[in-house]
Amino acid sequence: MENNQICDSHNNGYTNGYTSHRKEVSILLVEDDPDHVELTMNALKENGIGSMIHVAGDGEEALQYIYDNDSARPDLILLDIRLPRIDGFEVLKRIKADPDLQTIPVVLLTTSSEDGDVIQGYKYGANSYVTKPVRFKDYVEKIKNIKSYWIFTNTLPVS
Repeated sequence: MENNQICDSHNNGYTNGYTSHRKEVSILLVEDDPDHVELTMNALKENGIGSMIHVAGDGEEALQYIYDNDSARPDLILLDIRLPRIDGFEVLKRIKADPDLQTIPVVLLTTSSEDGDVIQGYKYGANSYVTKPVRFKDYVEKIKNIKSYWIFTNTLPVS
């Protein structure tokens, strides 16, 4: 094994040494559609992620979870934009306006591929904008790419 590779039991393989010191990554999934929650959870589990995921069914619940659980601050937020009560764009704006939260990476994970939504997402501070494909196999691949980048390649801020 090379010096910069460390065994990762969650990945059944190796990662670079930069991610090895981190605790397991916690994810806040904000999604109102139960089918999309199940699809996302299955795709995350298929990619070796699953034990540190909290699901919020709307924007208000997501903000309540973030603000009421200082010790459970997520390392990564997967946020749908079309949500009841408080939409995803408003959740994103509030997170990025808060000095204590603005470093949490937010990936907009949505069915919308409208140019206006993409522009608005980045305008409000999204770290990434990912459209959900229809086929499960393609969805699993997108989740794998999110995992590869945000968990293994990128260095997340320490919470």
